[in-house]
Amino acid sequence: MYLKRLKDLREDHDLSQEKISKILKITRPQYSLYETGKRDIPVDLLRILSKYYNTSIDYLVGETNTMHRYPSSKAK
Repeated sequence: MYLKRLKDLREDHDLSQEKISKILKITRPQYSLYETGKRDIPVDLLRILSKYYNTSIDYLVGETNTMHRYPSSKAK
């Protein structure tokens, strides 16, 4: 799955692949494989990126064009 938005968001925030890979605690070549679609990115990493960029996973994977995060649901 090619996730163009991963690269777009990274570049919009003036970040290098190296910086994002450190945030995700993975190697830069591994992150590059996710960004180019040569490997599927695990959901746990998508969660980290969605929080970092303050957007939804649906936005990251192209399911919506709405960038805003969904309200968090807190169990009471």
